[in-house]
Amino acid sequence: MTAFNRTLALCLPFALTAPMAMAGGLNAPIVEPAPAPVMAPAPLVNHGTDWTGFYAGGQLGYGSMKSPLLTDNADGLIYGVHAGYNYDFGTFVLGGEVDYDKGNNILDAASGIELDSVTRLKLRAGYDAGNWMPYITVGAASAQVKGGANLTDDGSFAGLGVDYRLSNNLTLGGEVLQHQFKDFGGTGSKVDATTATARVSYNF
Repeated sequence: MTAFNRTLALCLPFALTAPMAMAGGLNAPIVEPAPAPVMAPAPLVNHGTDWTGFYAGGQLGYGSMKSPLLTDNADGLIYGVHAGYNYDFGTFVLGGEVDYDKGNNILDAASGIELDSVTRLKLRAGYDAGNWMPYITVGAASAQVKGGANLTDDGSFAGLGVDYRLSNNLTLGGEVLQHQFKDFGGTGSKVDATTATARVSYNF
């Protein structure tokens, strides 16, 4: 065997295997795709205010009454206290309240009749508008007058109001009520009364 043949015999295996090795080297490694990130749902944010709970406070305002019993309309200052409970259903708020107003010199000078006090039992239905709650209210009222004879009568009322949540524990509000007493104290005369008050309440 010549030197050329021996060299060819030694080189031939490398020549045959080199393309295979090179072909294998051209294959890129298989990379598994990264899993898509899972997006967690954004937390639900409640933009409303929960009006559920007990509250109590006071009110100050104006009251007037008119009646065939009176020579003229009687009006003046009223002040009082209130306490109640609200339940918030989400956007609708339902509540009950009891309040008491004392009249201050709401007097018909000619007849001597003066409004002494008004006690009310209320049903309130409101709308949860966040820190604001407008509402309507209806219920029963008991009024007492003095002068000549002390008379008491039961009647009804209806009105509108609005509350504003100043903080978790403090609410400011306003309310206008129209009252009707159809046969005041058995006299056969009706009495109409209007009250408008500013209110402040502490929320428990």
